[in-house]
Amino acid sequence: MVSTELLFLIGGLALLDTLSPATLGVTVYLLLTDKEKLTQRLLVYLLTVAGFYFAIGVSLMLGLVFLLEIISGIFQNRIVSWTVFIIGAILFIASFYVPTKKNSDLPSPKSKSILLIVALGFTTSLIEVGTAFPYFAAIGIMTTSNLSWMEWSSILAGYNFIMVMPSLLLFLFYLLFGRRMQKPLKKLRVKITNNTGSALSWIMCIVGIILIFNSLDYL
Repeated sequence: MVSTELLFLIGGLALLDTLSPATLGVTVYLLLTDKEKLTQRLLVYLLTVAGFYFAIGVSLMLGLVFLLEIISGIFQNRIVSWTVFIIGAILFIASFYVPTKKNSDLPSPKSKSILLIVALGFTTSLIEVGTAFPYFAAIGIMTTSNLSWMEWSSILAGYNFIMVMPSLLLFLFYLLFGRRMQKPLKKLRVKITNNTGSALSWIMCIVGIILIFNSLDYL
């Protein structure tokens, strides 16, 4: 049975992952420039991103669970807890040294065919997967929580839905308010491109703190 505390913790990490600048930036770009097949292209893009992350999550869960089963008889969970603690400490310290990037270029499609939108989804996912600290933290926490495959796969699916929810909400507001969203969207795009470094710094800091406190009881 999945505890409420675990769901709140992983839900918090998922909300932290909604700060993803590339996914949100591409969504804003499509809303501002695509007038013909916006719904189809945006949903294909978001499904590609969410599907990619879900596949990565499943692969990591299966691999980490297998490794934990091998070493658990020798090291118990203490080595895992120390590893999580050290990773958390590194992220927390490194968060203060992330350079603030101004006017960072976000990926944008050169063409809007469905195939290229899918490719764009994979591209942005590959760009961000290396810095998806909340996602990796959630996977690490789940591997030490003795969840069944049905439980962790459902949580992963929910996590990825939350991760793309800001883009879906922007799309909903665009459908409701139409042209009145143009100015706010342009301002949001500028803000996203100007604050990618600071967003990453905050994410690293918060994930580091969560990992540290989550591992203290088992050191």
